Amino acid sequence: MRGVHLDPHRPGRHPGRERVLGTLLPRARHPVLCSLQPDGQMPGDKTAGHHDDAFSTFFSQTGGGKHSPRAIFLDLEPTVIDEIRTGHYRQLFHPEQLISGKEDAANNFARGHYTVGKEIVDLCLDRIRKLADNCCGLQGFLVFNAVGGGTGSGLGSLLLERLSVDYVCLSTHALLEHTDVSILLDNEAIYDICRRSLDIERPTYTNLNRLVSQVISSLTSSLRFDGALNVDVTEFQTNLVPYPRIHFMLSSYAPVISAAKAFHEQLSVPEITNSAFEPASMMAKCDPRHGKYMACCLMYRGDVVPKDVNAAVATIKTKRTIQFVDWCPTGFKCGINYQAPTVVPGGDLAKVQRAVSMISNSTSVVEVFSRIDHKFDLMYAKRAFVHWYVGEGMEEGEFSEAREDLAALEKDYEEVGAEGGDDEGDEDEDY
Repeated sequence: MRGVHLDPHRPGRHPGRERVLGTLLPRARHPVLCSLQPDGQMPGDKTAGHHDDAFSTFFSQTGGGKHSPRAIFLDLEPTVIDEIRTGHYRQLFHPEQLISGKEDAANNFARGHYTVGKEIVDLCLDRIRKLADNCCGLQGFLVFNAVGGGTGSGLGSLLLERLSVDYVCLSTHALLEHTDVSILLDNEAIYDICRRSLDIERPTYTNLNRLVSQVISSLTSSLRFDGALNVDVTEFQTNLVPYPRIHFMLSSYAPVISAAKAFHEQLSVPEITNSAFEPASMMAKCDPRHGKYMACCLMYRGDVVPKDVNAAVATIKTKRTIQFVDWCPTGFKCGINYQAPTVVPGGDLAKVQRAVSMISNSTSVVEVFSRIDHKFDLMYAKRAFVHWYVGEGMEEGEFSEAREDLAALEKDYEEVGAEGGDDEGDEDEDY
């Protein structure tokens, strides 16, 4: 399972809106986020046209006209980072932004958090600090990391802890992973989507990363392109998080369709909206029908008008399978960006006229944590592999503490789903 963590700058809106794009960010996303050439230069047909200041959200421009991503790539072993250093996009990245160690974490959280990771985290923070200094209005960090293994979980959590200390304005509370919004992406769920919707018999990590890149591209399109109904990164937290601990989000994207099928589909606004709410479209392995929604954020791209969005949302509200908690208004935060969706050239997804990406806060996400708890209990009952973690500096009590925190989180979601208000609020959409 992966996580996308958002740490928005909450004290106020700054005229600038740069973000440090991410750490542990798969290179598959860059062809989707921009139309740059592999050397970082803007194509000739675009440099002659209108200059879009929103482009600087994720890219900085050098004196020679080259664009460099505001991104750090980090791994404890050099294999994957070396692929970027020698790959097709090697000229796009500043060498100092590609950081690798000499040995991996061996799937051990303690090695990534306490020993091997500790040796490299200061260098990473120094590089992040340099990128942040070049931003005129830093709003937050997008951190992409796996929550399994050793590097993603151990070094990822260590980095989040250090960021919350160094950038206190960007992390006003330090509850659960030191983040304000966490979007869950489950490899198992994405595998199923690739098999079912794209007819890929044996999906590879490249297939998975390309699909994830479409979601990230849609979520950040409002940050990169101007539009009348854009959604800001700070609005994710404002509209989706009712309590600080209840900040783990489900995500979905529609349409996920191959080029062969796209010719036979209408893909209207109501159709893609309905598809986004389907359990099979969720990028985490859980069924929203087993829980209740607290809030939804729908981000449309392409040929979409507010009238069609209004009609689609009204239809969604009439469905009995989509339930909202009764202690807050039935809130839909909708954003429309008129830039058409882009796809990776030669990729799996068809180029379509319109698309929608949804982030939702649902009590059904507790199913993800229940599976983690169950697997943990089976192994911890036999103290399997515990000695490897203790040998790297962890204390055995940290396992029990983490398990109790997850159990408390499950309880929090159950209580939120069971809460009832005295007066039901009026239904409300925010455009």
